[in-house]
Amino acid sequence: MAPKQIDRMTQHLQNLLCAVIADAQQPVARVELLSSEERAYLLEELNRTAAPYPSERCIHELFEAQVRQAPDAMAVTYADDRLSYGELNARANRLAHHLIALGVRPDQPVAICLQRSPAMVVGLLAILKAGGAYLPLDPAHPPARLRQVLEDAAPQLVLADAAGRAALSDVGVDVRVVDLATATPPWANLPASNPDTRALGLTSRHLAYVIYTSESSATPKGVEMSHGSLVNLLYSSQLGAPKRRTLQFTTLNFDVLFQELFSCWRDGGLLVLVQEETRADFSALLEFVWGEAIERLFLPFVALNDFAEVWGTKGVLLPSLREIYTGGGQLRATPMLSSFFELHPRAKLINQYGPTETHVVTEHHLAADPACWPQLPPIGRPIANTQIYLLDSHGEPVPFGAVGELYIGGAGLARGYLNRTELTSERFLADPFSGEAGARMYRTGDLARYLPDGNLELLGPQRRPEEGLRLPDRARRDRGAAR
Repeated sequence: MAPKQIDRMTQHLQNLLCAVIADAQQPVARVELLSSEERAYLLEELNRTAAPYPSERCIHELFEAQVRQAPDAMAVTYADDRLSYGELNARANRLAHHLIALGVRPDQPVAICLQRSPAMVVGLLAILKAGGAYLPLDPAHPPARLRQVLEDAAPQLVLADAAGRAALSDVGVDVRVVDLATATPPWANLPASNPDTRALGLTSRHLAYVIYTSESSATPKGVEMSHGSLVNLLYSSQLGAPKRRTLQFTTLNFDVLFQELFSCWRDGGLLVLVQEETRADFSALLEFVWGEAIERLFLPFVALNDFAEVWGTKGVLLPSLREIYTGGGQLRATPMLSSFFELHPRAKLINQYGPTETHVVTEHHLAADPACWPQLPPIGRPIANTQIYLLDSHGEPVPFGAVGELYIGGAGLARGYLNRTELTSERFLADPFSGEAGARMYRTGDLARYLPDGNLELLGPQRRPEEGLRLPDRARRDRGAAR
């Protein structure tokens, strides 16, 4: 045990004895183990994350800034289709003007049910530009699941392609479909200019998306995420060099899709869409990553591990690879994963943590030498403008190094759950440790502790799965994203 930890435990014992001597009748729960210095360290020093970011910007405005800088640069590629930033922006703008004419307004969910394609990207951008919140529907989901989401969110519109229309035909919910696969779209001759954000009344406090989570739950929950929370994430994560070639791997209804798209476009990179047949075959995916010279990957651990295992049988080197971001289930430094990074010394592995209700809130860059990796790497430290609290059952900070339930505060919190006021009140609580008026914190139900170096170690879920999105549930969602 480290000397500092021994000193802390000695101080805790001394504080306990002094409290008992002062009032032997007081409840144990009221005994303050922490010194004022340790309490300040836990609540303030470890959470000193304030950093500037364009908090009044909307997500799509970051994309539009790149359009102005380099309209002819390539923004997205899919098989033989390639769209420049200017072309993608023009297509999204025409559709956005059409959606506005159909009545789309800020905070209004607009469903999108498409396979991976340039149309999916255009549709998502158009919804944001029109002021709506995109509501992803996976065409591969069973009709009952799609029906639950559509009935709860009650969108007026759904953008769909042939696969989406086929999936919706069995749902039995009356909703207007905007067909993005039509040969003669009614928006083809509408203006290619950006819709006026101010004229729409759109601000960074309005919703960017509503994503339904907890497939294991009988009643799915729609997480409402604002533009401002997502902009903070983009400016918080320590991305590598700009203009990365980024693989778009995840499914439409997984929140990592946002990172894939906008971390790429914010820095002028090229988004590379992969066909579903290739994505589902890791041997083919490995060849695709090599052939397309992919530089940045976002892979849940289950997919990353499968990717490394297939690589181990092929021995194909990926000289272009620079960054792999992973999250969801507990990262494990398996022998094959370590071997992969030993033979790709220019590639960095970044472990991220965050439930859907906050998106990413911590980040840890693993050491360059995989031989130094622990078997269960930590989840790191809070990103910018984020607070992490490890609390006991009475809502008080636990001593440094002790296990506590993980609560999250700061700029990344979702607004709450769509149409679930009571559940929102149960999980999104007033933050008693913040000096900011109206500050909230999210109760994750996950257990964690601080390691001696100040990094966080995730220990797993505290609650039963039906009480919310727990680590095993997120891992199941990641397997779905991998499929």
